[in-house]
Amino acid sequence: MKKRILLLEDEKHLLDNLKLNLEIEGYVVVPVTNGEEAISTFKGEKFDLALLDIMVPLIDGLRVAESIRLINSKIPILFLSAKNSAQDRVLGLKKGGDDYLNKPFNLEELILRVKNLISRNEKLHQKTELKEFSFGSNYINFVSYDAFGTNGKFTLTKKEAMLLKLLVENKNEVVSRDEILQTVWGYSVYPSTRTIDNFILSFRKYFEMDPGNPVHFKSLRGVGYKFIV
Repeated sequence: MKKRILLLEDEKHLLDNLKLNLEIEGYVVVPVTNGEEAISTFKGEKFDLALLDIMVPLIDGLRVAESIRLINSKIPILFLSAKNSAQDRVLGLKKGGDDYLNKPFNLEELILRVKNLISRNEKLHQKTELKEFSFGSNYINFVSYDAFGTNGKFTLTKKEAMLLKLLVENKNEVVSRDEILQTVWGYSVYPSTRTIDNFILSFRKYFEMDPGNPVHFKSLRGVGYKFIV
């Protein structure tokens, strides 16, 4: 089944060009030219990715993303914008975006990002049967992000839940840094090894009886990370 993309862009030439090239790649593209139309269309149809210009009429792309997130928390959102400061990018990600591409952009790069976002999202949600997991006295709910650890009940962040789920699904096996980048962060945002290590340290504090001598969460220098149960 062909993947469906909601395309919000008010510049007709760019809209037509993007639609044509994405259709050549095999996607079904539904074009809209303003934010109200985008929200209405999203409510009535199923999509695999939303490609949103930010500066569009009636309702801007950021508010469209917020509305989409109220309906569907999982669909990838890729922002297109001429606003290219670091603050603009951070705001886009805070409003629910998974990626942010500045105008003018390379068409080949855009298509690659679209492909990677859809692929990453599919991989993340392929194993939908894993909604919760327990080990020892610890418990994780990957839907609500509720957890119970050595210090009682708490709530995971989205990124913590995504990384934890990836490790649990590959329990007793090494998960490489590249796989973590692809599944949890995506190709366009590259956290340092220290960032991933900090997540592992948090998991040890949450779930290990002795965080200084971990039993379940291991870091293998130069190789990857492993959840042992």
